[in-house]
Amino acid sequence: MTKRKELNSGKCPVTYALDIFGDKWSLIILRDIIFKGKKYYGEFLSSPEKISTNILASRLLKLEAEGLLSKIQDTHNLSKYIYQLTHKGEDLIPVLLDMIEWSVKYDNQPDINSNIINGAPDNLLTRLHTDREGLIHEILSNMSEHPSQDLKH
Repeated sequence: MTKRKELNSGKCPVTYALDIFGDKWSLIILRDIIFKGKKYYGEFLSSPEKISTNILASRLLKLEAEGLLSKIQDTHNLSKYIYQLTHKGEDLIPVLLDMIEWSVKYDNQPDINSNIINGAPDNLLTRLHTDREGLIHEILSNMSEHPSQDLKH
């Protein structure tokens, strides 16, 4: 039996998900890719949460190994790599939206505006309730538009 199968043998679905992306840093990396358009190692380091280089490298490797991210060489700067979501990673967008909605409901911050994450589509909270599928489609479309712009870095 492979090590991977041994680790997941008999686990519930929640445990499986937590093993893959259930730590703070993995979720911040996913947030930054999905909502902020970040694609480069250095861009992840500039997040206000101040992830350390060793943790960032570890989480990127894990997310790539688990099939949530792919890493491709930047054709304009061969010393850089671009990290992007795979289809498996894109399937986490509704999960992150649910987490945002839950957090807004229970984290009593005064005056939360409808665009609570910089880089997220306008009226995020309203659209979660009125046009969830359209919102997800817009997020995916925005992510697919950015690669050509980001390759110019």
